[in-house]
Amino acid sequence: MNNIKKLLPLTLLCGIVVMAVISTGMGSIQVPVGQIINPSTAPDYVRTIIFDIRLPRILMALLIGMMLASSGVVVQTVFQNPLADPYIIGIAASATFGAVLAFIFKMPDIMYGISAFISCLASTFIIFHLSNRGGRVNVTTLLIIGIAVSSFIGAMTSFAMYLIGEDSFKITMWLMGYLGNATWRKVGILLLPLILSLVFFFMNRSQLDALLSGDEEAHSLGIDVHKLKVRVLSVASLVVAFSVAFSGMIGFVGLIIPHSIRIITGPSNSKLLPNAALAGGFFLLICDTIGRMVLAPVEVPIGVVTAFFGAPFFLYLAFKSGRGSM
Repeated sequence: MNNIKKLLPLTLLCGIVVMAVISTGMGSIQVPVGQIINPSTAPDYVRTIIFDIRLPRILMALLIGMMLASSGVVVQTVFQNPLADPYIIGIAASATFGAVLAFIFKMPDIMYGISAFISCLASTFIIFHLSNRGGRVNVTTLLIIGIAVSSFIGAMTSFAMYLIGEDSFKITMWLMGYLGNATWRKVGILLLPLILSLVFFFMNRSQLDALLSGDEEAHSLGIDVHKLKVRVLSVASLVVAFSVAFSGMIGFVGLIIPHSIRIITGPSNSKLLPNAALAGGFFLLICDTIGRMVLAPVEVPIGVVTAFFGAPFFLYLAFKSGRGSM
């Protein structure tokens, strides 16, 4: 197991490189590996396809996968519950509503993330305060609150889409998870919240580890538990908001990846966070590639692909956890 831990980051990086090459070569126009490795040998239209269409999409899949996986790690830590995925507990639904509002008012790209963040932040703390009882979160309570929040926000989103009228089809595709509108500008915008959040989470890794032993234990170590949770959930909300704003609803990444990587690395965030981030990017790139392949030239929304993997995994965890907590 120690050898697996040591080799895991390198294995994930190699997997990302291989999948990036495969994904770059795939599509209605096949690009040979030689032209991918050395684009100067490719015709102009092929270089345009590589650099203006496929590379931004690949990078966007990697960034969003890293954002969702890292946010999943810290949300599960704060709630002390392995089922506390940002999508399952309703946080992402609120971000969707904020992004839809930005679309209605024709705001610039950056405002999609900000609008989603404001909406996401509000629901995050509602869920946090309603589900937190005695420093721990009951699985059933968390899921019920998440379903209630998601249903209410979903109704508001549907009403907003009804008001949009003919343009609602654009949002429908986006709601299922879509990376086909990736651009270098969006990649650049996503880099900032990803880097800032990873730095923040890693700087607070020891305090996050203390939360795993319970709020009382963390408090006895001199940690302001409430303040820490508020800060961590605020940053996690920012990450989820920007990922939803630019890719739509891509569920289960924050559930599958942290749980799977935790089995290999253990619960310590010094190992779990960076490995989960890499694995999240790798996983989402695989799912996007599958979505482009399975019914080519028609794309299967990436959120549908992740749900095929995530839904059975979630049922397994729910059955295993029962009424327990992390």
